[in-house]
Amino acid sequence: MAAGFDSCGWGILLVRFGTVCTASSAMLYRAFVRFLSLVASTFYRRIEVVGLENVPLSGAVVFAGNHPNALVDGLLLISLAGRSPVHFLGNAKLWRFPVLSRLLEALGAIPVLRREEHGPDADNRAAFARVDDILAEGGCVAIFPEGISHTDSRLATLKTGTARMALHAAAHRNTDVAIIPFGLTYLSRERFRSQVLLHFAAPLPMDNARLRAYKNDELGTVRQLTAELAERISRVTLSAPDWATLRFVHAARRLYKPISAKLTPANYVELSRRFVERYALFAEEPDIQRLRIEIESYQAKLDSLGLKDHQLSHPVSASMAMRKVVGRTTLAILLFPVALPGAIILLPAAWLAATVGSRFSYDIDDIATLKLVTAVPVLLSMHALVVIAAGIGFGWVWAVVALLVLPASLLATLLVFEKQAHLVISIRSLVRLTRLSGDIEALVARREALVTAVRTGVDRYADPTVRRMFDARDF
Repeated sequence: MAAGFDSCGWGILLVRFGTVCTASSAMLYRAFVRFLSLVASTFYRRIEVVGLENVPLSGAVVFAGNHPNALVDGLLLISLAGRSPVHFLGNAKLWRFPVLSRLLEALGAIPVLRREEHGPDADNRAAFARVDDILAEGGCVAIFPEGISHTDSRLATLKTGTARMALHAAAHRNTDVAIIPFGLTYLSRERFRSQVLLHFAAPLPMDNARLRAYKNDELGTVRQLTAELAERISRVTLSAPDWATLRFVHAARRLYKPISAKLTPANYVELSRRFVERYALFAEEPDIQRLRIEIESYQAKLDSLGLKDHQLSHPVSASMAMRKVVGRTTLAILLFPVALPGAIILLPAAWLAATVGSRFSYDIDDIATLKLVTAVPVLLSMHALVVIAAGIGFGWVWAVVALLVLPASLLATLLVFEKQAHLVISIRSLVRLTRLSGDIEALVARREALVTAVRTGVDRYADPTVRRMFDARDF
């Protein structure tokens, strides 16, 4: 009787211990994700999330999206998807690095062997079995079906693994699974304090009709679902046949946009996507071809003079420029005492991150990742050293003060640097505009003619079934 009672008691204790460990693990994961979210929101000045209502609050989900910015894509997704935890599949070669592998394991990532690197015998059965288990338990998996991070101007051909995993879990584990397509668009992916859009598209459910088709024609259903997924992702990303076309579209969009309008990242992507789609349909029209030549010539002239289009569309008087100079300089002086401790820590870390990002990156898609994995550990280490030094030298009270004050000082440093960077750009632009006054007058007149031509073209070739983003009152 006592022995039976003891066994039961130990069993209850073990279950409770397991529950506590699971809860602690979940708390650590959430804390870690919040930290990553703070890192992301510091690196990028503005992160906009659209379509979050398309992400179900419960049930098995496979997030599938484009992959333009290496590990930063996964960081943004798990921070902003609204579900936790999200287990993303990653290239197994990332697990070769000890520190990075521990980070990936802490995030619940799953290593996958790419056939391009390991040959046709690459065995991913263990990875797919783990995905199957996660989905069967109603969990979340994230995958980048292009298979690689890249900087191409269009979506790469999708691998069929996403469709296979979702259909297999739904068919063989009796699980309701939905694929949530998403798109990541960076206004300047590697630049500190840039902007990014995360857009979730409508889900692709593994409904009864799809599962019946899968039972009758597995390969055909997988291919069909992959094609649907590619189409959904393309709706929430910005793709063009080549970078020259994308650059032309951006220039045309800037000329079309009313001066008073402020585009959010979502508006920016949607308007640019519309231009790309309609240009693809009417690129052979003579007036469109002439317009592209004229816009590219105008852009080349701006480049040769070191000017930006917005400097012609938003003229700044000398008095206005001086007011900005005085205002920003005053703010920098007021914040300087608060920002100085943070600058002592931030500047070496920023210099090191920029150096690593420029010297060790293979392509532009991994620069932001290299900057983050360099700067974050350095900043945390320097912060810890300052706190320890304050404690040893002045006592624990000053250690606590350093622990709490340094983050505020770092924020003040960021604010000062941003304002001063804008100040330098404004002064340089004003000098250039003053020195090139003759060229500026001709370019402004040329720009006004192009604005009229672009808006006329939009009136002629825009999709009449789609509501226009701007109307006559805006112009």
